[in-house]
Amino acid sequence: MAGDDEDDESSTRAWQVRLGPDGPAFEARADRPLLQSAEAAGWPLPSSCRNGTCRTCIQRLRSGRVHYAIAWPGVLAEERREGWILPCVAHPRSDLVLDDPLAQSLPVT
Repeated sequence: MAGDDEDDESSTRAWQVRLGPDGPAFEARADRPLLQSAEAAGWPLPSSCRNGTCRTCIQRLRSGRVHYAIAWPGVLAEERREGWILPCVAHPRSDLVLDDPLAQSLPVT
């Protein structure tokens, strides 16, 4: 699930990110953080520092894989095992499903 998996996927590949199991989705490119892709698609995810330290953007990853753009994101090892990610520094490596409380107020696509 959540992790630092690098694979041979092109850095420009786009993946689908769904907010909640039946919620709205947006396209996220592998070469940019999830937060930037969400913002580009018009989805307002919470954020502050944008560098992995403040944890404002922390989200639960229900399925999929991510790679971190920094060596030590502000997520504890136990949190990572439980699926918590920081979208401001996490890059998609597969289609993703995030638990997001905002998803219930957004239109389904």
